[in-house]
Amino acid sequence: MASNAVRKVQERLFGKGNIPAALSDEHQPFSQPTTSQERVDPPTPLTINIPKPHRTPTPPPRKNTDTSPKQDADNDDTKEPMPQTRPYRERLAQQLGDEYKGAEKHRLGQDDKREKHWKRWGPYLSDRQWATVREDYSEDGDAWSHFPHAHARSRAYRWGEDGIAGISDNHQRLCFGLSLWNGEDPILKERLFGVTGHQGNHGEDVKELYYYLDSTPTHSYMKFLYKYPQRRYPYEQLVDENQRRSRDVAEYEILDTDAFEDDRYWDVFVEYAKDEDEVDNLYIRITAYNRGPDPATLHIVPQLWFPNTWSWPIEKPAMPSLSGSVRGNDSIRCVTVRHPALGKTHLYCLPSPPPVGPTNDFEVENDADVQPNLLFTENNTNFSRLYGGTNETLYVKDAFHDHIIPSHRPPSSDSQPEGFFSPRIRSRTASSFGAEKPDVPEEGPCTPFPASPSFVNPEQKGTKSAAHYTFNNVPGHGGCAVVRLKLTPSRIGKDLSLEDEIVFDDAVEERRQEADEFYGALVLGPISDDLKQIMRQALGGMLWTKQFYRFIQKEWLEGDPAQPPPPPNRKFIRNREWRHMHIEDVLSMPDKWEYPFFAAWDTAFHCLPLAVVDPAFAKKQLDLLTREWYMKPDGQIPAYEWNFSDVNPPVHAWATFRIFKIERKLHGREDLPFLERVFQKLLLNFTWWVNRKDQGGHNVFEGGFLGLDNIGAFNRSEPLPTGGTLRQADGTAWMAFYCLNMLSIALELAKHNPVYEDIASKFFEHFIFIADAMTYQEGDHEASLWNEQDGMYYDAIVFGPGHSMQLPVRSLVGLIPLYGTLVLEPAVLNRFPGFKKRMEWFIDNRPEVSARNMANMKTGGKEQRRLLALASKERLVKILEKMLDEDEFLSEHGIRSLSKLHQEHPWGMDVHGQRYEVGYWPGDSKSGMFGGNSNWRGPIWLATNFLLIESLQRFYQYYGDDLQVECPTGSGDYMNLVGVAEEIQHRIIHIFGRDMQGRRATNGGNEKLDYDPHFRDYVWFYEFFHADNGRGLGASHQTGWSGLVAYHILQSGVNCRLPKTPRTPRSVLRHYFDDTIDSRSEFGDSDAKSASAFSTMTGLDWDANTLGDLSPDAL
Repeated sequence: MASNAVRKVQERLFGKGNIPAALSDEHQPFSQPTTSQERVDPPTPLTINIPKPHRTPTPPPRKNTDTSPKQDADNDDTKEPMPQTRPYRERLAQQLGDEYKGAEKHRLGQDDKREKHWKRWGPYLSDRQWATVREDYSEDGDAWSHFPHAHARSRAYRWGEDGIAGISDNHQRLCFGLSLWNGEDPILKERLFGVTGHQGNHGEDVKELYYYLDSTPTHSYMKFLYKYPQRRYPYEQLVDENQRRSRDVAEYEILDTDAFEDDRYWDVFVEYAKDEDEVDNLYIRITAYNRGPDPATLHIVPQLWFPNTWSWPIEKPAMPSLSGSVRGNDSIRCVTVRHPALGKTHLYCLPSPPPVGPTNDFEVENDADVQPNLLFTENNTNFSRLYGGTNETLYVKDAFHDHIIPSHRPPSSDSQPEGFFSPRIRSRTASSFGAEKPDVPEEGPCTPFPASPSFVNPEQKGTKSAAHYTFNNVPGHGGCAVVRLKLTPSRIGKDLSLEDEIVFDDAVEERRQEADEFYGALVLGPISDDLKQIMRQALGGMLWTKQFYRFIQKEWLEGDPAQPPPPPNRKFIRNREWRHMHIEDVLSMPDKWEYPFFAAWDTAFHCLPLAVVDPAFAKKQLDLLTREWYMKPDGQIPAYEWNFSDVNPPVHAWATFRIFKIERKLHGREDLPFLERVFQKLLLNFTWWVNRKDQGGHNVFEGGFLGLDNIGAFNRSEPLPTGGTLRQADGTAWMAFYCLNMLSIALELAKHNPVYEDIASKFFEHFIFIADAMTYQEGDHEASLWNEQDGMYYDAIVFGPGHSMQLPVRSLVGLIPLYGTLVLEPAVLNRFPGFKKRMEWFIDNRPEVSARNMANMKTGGKEQRRLLALASKERLVKILEKMLDEDEFLSEHGIRSLSKLHQEHPWGMDVHGQRYEVGYWPGDSKSGMFGGNSNWRGPIWLATNFLLIESLQRFYQYYGDDLQVECPTGSGDYMNLVGVAEEIQHRIIHIFGRDMQGRRATNGGNEKLDYDPHFRDYVWFYEFFHADNGRGLGASHQTGWSGLVAYHILQSGVNCRLPKTPRTPRSVLRHYFDDTIDSRSEFGDSDAKSASAFSTMTGLDWDANTLGDLSPDAL
């Protein structure tokens, strides 16, 4: 039993009545296994709690707010317990009655109706603003070199802000982020570090360990984990080694260094929570655990600042301000915010209790609170440090580095009063990554020490502020330090949580429980805890990767009036024709470090899982890309900021209709204005494709690289070295896919406006002509993109009349034609007689077109459905033979982007003495094409796999059980196409899920990631995955389209077996589809039925959660 002295300190930390008992050695942090599956995979609770020390569950330390005379806890029998307030969700449920669907869903409803702006504050800071195209004002367009990481701490950004676990308001007028110092680094850790496109052997790559753990759609609760080494961060080593390595070897990562050796690192968790009913009240809790064996000191330095908006115009705007003060009986440090648009609010930096040990039993040496020191400076560039120039203000952006880190300070001078600086010149190396060389004179500009006594403003005012907490000698093996802050307009005395940390922590805990409630409602059926956690981290990561994106092309291209004009050549480097572009929106990013900019086709895939949790945000993303300040007047949709004019696959219509159907099915709402508005804009985009990408008017679309980077032997975005024209099988197939999705939307809109029936007929005919273009003229004869002997579609080069050649590369190019698939229900044809008549006339009168290169549209399939598809049954079977062959496309982890056949048989040709070749590269790219940071010559990509899965589901609607294929090829195991789709889904899920040995394929066999209790439950969602072993590759936090795994888990996770275990025989596996769903709500036809694409379990209403893509009336 703890002594009375220790008990008193515990009361200060945790509050009376909340002291946790030490657990016995037999206690385990996980529940006991219940099945054989869990022997090596102990179930992880869906709630992602702050990890607790191994021996005892320690809550965040609290300081006691009871000011009454202290008594020994053992004798304190008379004090009444604190009154318990019913949780908000219970009170809300009582208030709403049967309309209660959950606290978070209630907030979403309020936000959608604009009753309360719950999304005003969110994770809208970038993870990297430096080295972006927007910050590049160079004459050669080298964004990586123009604004390097070394400048980021000293140079004001023009177009955005970045930070660790950062948040801002939705217009990024006020920002908050975390910074840390371990006592060893030459700079504060206030932004994530990585190698640039020039430094990395496989392109740019972040070299940090961090995880987006949780977020609700309104960001009422968010959690982030950053792992910070206690050793000096190996900046130079990471750059040097990655530069030294060739493209034939793996990237050099932070875990390859000794930075985390002996577990000498900090687990720093950042949580955000909003008040139950106030959108502008934010709780911020930072909890740091010392995972190392010895006591260590940590500086936690949360920062609050305004983006610099005043250095660019000649006429200065009204200036915002931050000022410091001390408030209340507890001497709470307060930063007061005044902004012309945001008004007045405060950041209260509460005093922290001293650190605690892992068992709560420690020697009490100093029970004083840890009070932060408030620091203030200006968010202005340090011209003196960077360029040897004159600073605009006395205090500059990098002041906190200089103030906190002793090596940045001058040596003391006996001749000067204490506290005043020496006039000596400071060495540049004092804050660089290189070794200190104080005795070696430097050339070039140096930064003099400030003339004032301080790097920071002693008057405690400015446009950038920080609260400097120092936690000395935090015990090892799980010792804990905690910081609590609150951003609120309220004053002390009006907000109990500012004075009682139990109230503060209870509010955070309530929001976390409401997040549990929200995500728990998504899952029906016995999905494993591991898959639930993967799903939640995937969706949470997608919500974390929102970013405020600001780009005004005219201002960016011409430069700022108050700054030197950009080099004249800069106007001709990139994006000069996008003068209409004016973006100031919160957008979904692919990866906020590696790709901190929107990408059009990535966004389409992001929106599907986002629509499950927040359809309003998903719809907004698709709507924005077609608005007049994004889309060019000719209808082109911007691709990405490195080249807005590049061409991505046309997936916008597909995503629009899928989101419309998801919202209708899961949330009971039909947003027809959204569907019609986007459809009208997509008519412009479709016309742009026809006019610009079908230059010969033959319905053959060259397209360019179409998002598949290095998939071909030649760079498909440049003229062919061979001469001639490239006829792309995938380009034509993408347009057929586009046509069918526009047809589906037109039929949906025709239910409400008959005008769209004629438009549907137009897209039907256009699809027929595009399908016919898979055959082309070769002199007096016809040639095809289909190779009958190989049973695959190939690209072809046409050199002139009578002279062409196919490029026999077995890749996704030959699988993408499967995307062009649509099933028409009999109810559709009966409902729209004009469309039916036109379709039948065309089939009867143009047989030379309608009967070639596509499925037979005359023959009715299952339940008399009609099939529109590029691939006939015979071609489909031949393609699937290769696609499901484990020696070709089918991997243990999904469908490869290039057949493994090319490992032994690469294809290539010599042109003018240069060899152009395509070989099987299952991992990273071995070429520098498109930056070399992605690879489509083998790896598995979730986005393209997703469309293949949905295509198989649609084919099943037509063929039903009559079409059985061998899966895998040669196994003797036959299944219908929806069984094949589910098998591919499960293999993708296996990338992330634990196998029987407790390993995750995505971790690439890393022991620490797989088995360390402080790593094993966390997952990174990489950009793409190794074709043979599933190891994650490319961008490590691309929850953008890799977040699609959450969708797969929701759709088929119930039936998903463990990785590396035999499949359940199909004879006993529950069928993937329900037999029928009633579609009367769609068309009013009492006998209308269609298959639904989702897993079924007896006794569960799975129909209420259909997620599969079906024909126009099935949802």
